[in-house]
Amino acid sequence: MPASQSGAPSRRPGEGSRTSSRTEGADDTVTTPSEPGTAQPDPSLSAIMSERRQLINLAYRLLGTLADAEDVVQETYARWYAMSQEQQDAIKSPGAWLTTVASRICLDVLGSARARRERYVGEWIPEPLPDHTEWAGARPGADPADRVTLDESVNMAFLVVLESMTPAERVAFILHDVFRYAFGEVAEILGRSPAACRQLATSARRRIRAAQAPATPAAQRADVVRSFKQAWETKDIQALIGLLDPDATVIADGGGLVSTALRPVEGTEQILRYAMTIGGLAPDLTILERTVNGQPGLVAQRNGVTEAVMAFDIAGDRIKHIWVVRNPDKLRPWTAEQQHQD
Repeated sequence: MPASQSGAPSRRPGEGSRTSSRTEGADDTVTTPSEPGTAQPDPSLSAIMSERRQLINLAYRLLGTLADAEDVVQETYARWYAMSQEQQDAIKSPGAWLTTVASRICLDVLGSARARRERYVGEWIPEPLPDHTEWAGARPGADPADRVTLDESVNMAFLVVLESMTPAERVAFILHDVFRYAFGEVAEILGRSPAACRQLATSARRRIRAAQAPATPAAQRADVVRSFKQAWETKDIQALIGLLDPDATVIADGGGLVSTALRPVEGTEQILRYAMTIGGLAPDLTILERTVNGQPGLVAQRNGVTEAVMAFDIAGDRIKHIWVVRNPDKLRPWTAEQQHQD
């Protein structure tokens, strides 16, 4: 879980300078040098395109999938280039304009996504992201989604809590607590008063605190995940029992495209049955330790093709939640390299 419940975190995700005013956390603003490439003869075009990474980071956190995030960013730029040169020149802060438009498009998408996900076959889980060093898309000219900054604001437990928020809560919290926008700026985007936006962010923080597990050091989380992998592979029931919280939950997402658990699997006994069943149905799976949304996780492969990605929520030395993503559409960043090599 992010440490932003009591204020903005020490760094903001993404890159790209923001030309709108900053009234909060300005000293902590971090920028990343421009990506290498051919020189742009039009400085204004370069400045506009440099915001793409920031927009992808924002839209992914708001929507939970790369495909939706990319669609939002594409639509945002389409609206920019649909304006005349005179209209563009009249905008004092193109970066702020792009962020405002992208945020409002995300609001619309979130409203329709809620209805779509109610019809989703099985449980819906945000799309998992690999670490950049393990990401197939890290090669030159790859999908721009590889520029999503993996930090505590995109770990799976955090994204799942975001799914429980109203669209307005989600936008207010992400813009203010993660991206450091002042409530006055958030108010302009949401069409509400600054006080109302402050209340939305406060409500969002309450949801996060209610779901937050005690902080566990990264090395300890990795040890727990590694122990779970070994116990699962060796079918060591007693070891698995010792690793699972008595109230642990497994949520699997197949998207209706592959077989999966349609409801959460709750409790140690039920999870053990589920794990053993999966192991029996797919004895040729190779389980790999990987970083999933910035946290220790596991990837299941068959013949080099990723079939599942597992993210964990760990408190102390016990696993509280396991999210298993099997929807092929959400495994795109994990399988692109295999397809590229083939």
